[in-house]
Amino acid sequence: MVLTLQDRIADRVQRADYRDWRDKVTATGGCAAPIRLFGAWRLHNLDSSKVLAHLSGDVMVPCGNRRASVCQACSDRYAADAFHLMRAGLSGGSKDVPVSVAEKPRIFATLTAPSFGAVHNRPTTTAGGKVRPCTGCSEFHHPDDPRIGGAVDPDGYDYIGAVLWQAHAGKLWHRFTIALRRSLARAAGLTVRDFKHHARLSYAKVAEYQRRGLVHFHAVIRIDGPDGSTDPAPSWATVDLVDHAVRAAARSVQVETHRPDGTVLGLVWGEQVDVRPIRAASAHEVEDDAGTVSDGRLAAYVAKYATKGTGARDTPDRPIKSQLDIDHLRVSDHHRRVIQTAWDLGDLHFYENLNLRKWAHMLGFRGHFLTKSKHYSTTFKRIREDRRAFRAAETLERLGLDAESVIVVNDWAYAGSGYANDAERELASGIAERLRAQRQRKYAREGDTDESVAAA
Repeated sequence: MVLTLQDRIADRVQRADYRDWRDKVTATGGCAAPIRLFGAWRLHNLDSSKVLAHLSGDVMVPCGNRRASVCQACSDRYAADAFHLMRAGLSGGSKDVPVSVAEKPRIFATLTAPSFGAVHNRPTTTAGGKVRPCTGCSEFHHPDDPRIGGAVDPDGYDYIGAVLWQAHAGKLWHRFTIALRRSLARAAGLTVRDFKHHARLSYAKVAEYQRRGLVHFHAVIRIDGPDGSTDPAPSWATVDLVDHAVRAAARSVQVETHRPDGTVLGLVWGEQVDVRPIRAASAHEVEDDAGTVSDGRLAAYVAKYATKGTGARDTPDRPIKSQLDIDHLRVSDHHRRVIQTAWDLGDLHFYENLNLRKWAHMLGFRGHFLTKSKHYSTTFKRIREDRRAFRAAETLERLGLDAESVIVVNDWAYAGSGYANDAERELASGIAERLRAQRQRKYAREGDTDESVAAA
C-alpha cells in the first residue's frame, strides 16, 4: 500500500517524539533545511566542576541562507538583521551609532547598469502610472509576461558585455567610492589627502537584480565628521553638494577589460543615476511629492532587496555543475543565454580570475548583496552576538543562574542537514508560515504592515 503525503504527515504527527521534534523546528523559525547536530551542552559552576545544567542528544540550527527562494524563515531573519543594520545608520539609537546621524547630509542613490541591447519592458507614465506600450516591440505587456526583461533581438544583444559588466560590478562600485571622495574633496576645496581630516564618507549599499538579469545598486550615503558616526559633519557638507558629487563620480568611473577577441571593453554605469535626499519623517511615509525619501521605512525598503535572488524565475540557488544543468533549467531564453555566456566565458583562461562558472547561476554577479563602510552603523556580527547574549540571558534566568558564576561548554558534531522526508518538510513549512503570520499580526497591531519590519 502506497501512503499519500497526508498519510505520512498524520503518521509523523502521531509519533511519540513529535512534540520534541516540533519544538526543535520552532526554535529554528521553521527553517527549510536545518543543520542537525549531535552532542551535548553543559553549564558548569565557575568555581567548581559541578554541572548545573545538562542537555544531550540532537539539535537543529538554522541553515542561514539569505535567499527567500531557498528558506523563507532564514531569509526573514537575514532581512531583520539587514533592517536593523540599515536603520542604525539612518536613525541611530543603537549601541554603536548616535541619534545625531539623522541630522547629517544623507542621500539615497541608485546606480544602474548600461544598456547592452533593447529589452521588452512595461513603462508607465510618471504622473498617473498609466501603462505605455513596450519601447522594444510596441505591445502592451502584462506584469507577469515572461518576455519582460528579455532581449528584443537576442542575436544582436551583447550578452558577453552584459556578463563581463556583471562580473566587474563590485570593482566598478569600489572605483565609484574612490571617485566620490575625490569629488567631495574637490567641491569642498580640499585635497584628497586632506579630505580624511575633515570628513568621512559612510555608506551601505544593496544589490538588486532587474528583470533583464543585471544588478543595480541602491545606496544610503552619509557624510560624517573625520571620526565617523559620532562626529558632526563639516559645515560645507550639504545634501546638494553630495547629490552633485554622486552624479559626477558615477559619470567619471570606468573599468577596462577585454572581450574574448582581445578588443578593449570599457565598463561604466548606466545613464540612469537617481539621487534623492533622505529626511527624518513619519514611519508611515516612504516618499513625498518632492521626491525626498523618509528614513522611517527606508531601512525596511532596502532590506527587502538583500533577500532576493536573481529575479529570474526558477533559476538555481546553487552553483551550476555541468552543461546538463543549464540545458534543464526552467528559465526564459534570455536568462539561459546569460547563464550560458557566463559558463562559456568561464572556460577561457583569459577570464580565469573571474570564476564565471562558479557564478553562472548568479548571472555572473560575484559581489556581496549588502555591503557597508566601516563607520556606517553596527555590524551583522554585533547584531547576532547581541541576539545570542539575549537568549543566553533568558536561559540562565529561567534556570535561576547568574551569568557571572557559570561557564558554558558546548560539544557538538555535524549529523546531517535537512529533514528526513517530505512529511517533515511539509510540517516544517507549516510551522514557518504560522510563525511568520504571528509576526505580521503583531506588527500590524502596532501600526506597521511592512513585511521586512514584521520580520524584524
